[in-house]
Amino acid sequence: MKLTVVGGGSTYTPELIDGFARLRDELPLTEIALVDPDARRLDLVAGMARRMLAHAGHPAKVVATASVEEGVAGARAVLLQLRVGGQAARDVDETLPLECGCVGQETTGAGGLAKALRTVPVVLDIAEKVREHAPGAWIVDFTNPVGIVTRALLDAGHRAIGLCNVAIGFQRRFAAKLGVAPERISLGHVGLNHLTWERAVYLDGEDVLPALLESHGGEIADDIGLPADLIRRLGAVPSYYLRYFYAHDLVVEEQRAKPSRAAEVAAMEAELLELYADPSVNTKPALLEKRGGAFYSEAAVALIASLLGDRGDTQVVNLRNGGALPFLADDAVVEVPARITAAGAVPLAVPEVEPLYAGLIAHVTAYETLALRAALHGGADRVADALLAHPLVGQAALAGDLAGRLIEANRRHLPWAGE
Repeated sequence: MKLTVVGGGSTYTPELIDGFARLRDELPLTEIALVDPDARRLDLVAGMARRMLAHAGHPAKVVATASVEEGVAGARAVLLQLRVGGQAARDVDETLPLECGCVGQETTGAGGLAKALRTVPVVLDIAEKVREHAPGAWIVDFTNPVGIVTRALLDAGHRAIGLCNVAIGFQRRFAAKLGVAPERISLGHVGLNHLTWERAVYLDGEDVLPALLESHGGEIADDIGLPADLIRRLGAVPSYYLRYFYAHDLVVEEQRAKPSRAAEVAAMEAELLELYADPSVNTKPALLEKRGGAFYSEAAVALIASLLGDRGDTQVVNLRNGGALPFLADDAVVEVPARITAAGAVPLAVPEVEPLYAGLIAHVTAYETLALRAALHGGADRVADALLAHPLVGQAALAGDLAGRLIEANRRHLPWAGE
């Protein structure tokens, strides 16, 4: 079985390889194709991948190429984990909004919109090549902003599902706090990508969230950077990304006082690439845990194994709403538990969503609709409209100013903006 990773030169990739090696019985791969336009990074990461698989006794061969067509040909599944513009573009996403008093973050707010503008056209071009050279292959999107990118893929008729590691991260952390195997934990996870709440934590089918908050509320609060009394009042655990909404001004103040996350990651990546270049390194470096993407490989393996093996199990993914959240259009993309089979993902029934969450979900869904229009069709007015609709921007003068700044900063990645 062949699997392709587009963005295979990412320093994330050894996390994936580690998972493929450990979980070989779930996903029996014979070939892993790494696709990336950066020849140096691709060479280093591919070499590291080969050593890791050999060390683990895994028989899969690793093919490295800059050609999407060559890389995806014959693949059963294609993982997308690309970053258009690299860490330099991310640094702008995280710092430019701060100049206007807005949160600087690469997946939400103004920075998230900038990333969507750069990313959606590139992903759609890759997906067309997958359709031509690997008909029937599943596209699993880990590329942010996952909700917007997944909707773009689905709207264009591709066999695509979005994947994020937030849910599996919560599952593993809750299991550790309870001292049980992760497989015994399932989540009442609801929302949009990077805008989700855990409204229930099921241990063997019984909701233990109230007891979990009672005994570990302070630790959970520290994990997500929000006050424990807020979490107890909500009776739910927000994802870390809700901090940008619930503590916006505090986050802006903190961000202005320290280097961007992009700067930290760039330094970390340089160190990781040095490790990958060392022929004696043949296991996943401990430093990779600080890079982000924890449990990404487990989530990816589980999803692909279910899609290709028709397992019919439940996983949290990004997919069409299809009535799961009745206050949204059916074609919106939501992040909820779904049944995964060879036919794709079907959302499970979701208990009625409280207005406190439903209002924000609907608000951000409207923004995502406008963001996708801007990414597909361009235009300063469409960019400004998307920013005006975003709850982290939402002021006409500010939206207009930010739109101009974002377009100028990303001009080389936006063909419609001209040079």
